[in-house]
Amino acid sequence: MRGRHHATQEGDAAVSLPSPVEEQAPIVLEVTALTKRYGEQVALADIALTIRAGEILGLIGPNGAGKTTLLEALAGVLPADAATMLWHGAPLPLARRREVLFYVPDGLRPYHEQPVARVLGFFAGVYRCSPAHVAGVVAAVGLAPVLAQRVQTLSKGYSRRLMLAVGLLTPQPLLLMDEPFDGFDLRQTREIMGVLRRCAAAGRTLVLAIHQLLDAERVCDRFVLLADGRVRGAGTLGELRTHTRLPAGSLEEVFLALT
Repeated sequence: MRGRHHATQEGDAAVSLPSPVEEQAPIVLEVTALTKRYGEQVALADIALTIRAGEILGLIGPNGAGKTTLLEALAGVLPADAATMLWHGAPLPLARRREVLFYVPDGLRPYHEQPVARVLGFFAGVYRCSPAHVAGVVAAVGLAPVLAQRVQTLSKGYSRRLMLAVGLLTPQPLLLMDEPFDGFDLRQTREIMGVLRRCAAAGRTLVLAIHQLLDAERVCDRFVLLADGRVRGAGTLGELRTHTRLPAGSLEEVFLALT
């Protein structure tokens, strides 16, 4: 799994594309029969998926497809009506989920009256991060210019960088992130993709909910395609192309064919 991404002919590591995930990478999390209802409305219908060690898995779908609901159900923030979750083959009860996964939601601004540096210091203290590790994360996500600012004054992009930093400071082996590129321009998105690839190459497993299909195609190893709360397809882009008989199809074309 390490070093699985390769650069394109443009010679820019920030636009490198993922190569196929190794078949032998162990499954860290297996989910079956995950269902969530709101009265008569079915938000998630019998979701099944697997997550492999060291991969970047993309939850793909338009707004309203169920991506955020699925992340919240996996994290235990939202109670599911039914679900079976296995961590390395053993049952994963709700009480243990915080030990193995960390969820970075979209749009959250933690401790909004505090300076950015103090927020990072709090999480660094909770997870016993070294000063060198904190400094590396700050540099990686580009937070240095706003360390003295209060969280409530941050732009959307810097708020997103702060939440990315919090996620990177945590030690859990599985990191769930909702719309990690929201608020970034093209160049910034490519920079953050590089950060997430290095995180995965270092051994962490990432699940990203993304509605921009081109971004997903650039950064993810495998995909779970969601529409109307149901899984419509899963696999690498190559596997999805084979399934849809679109040998040169983009992720967008494959998604449209399956939904």
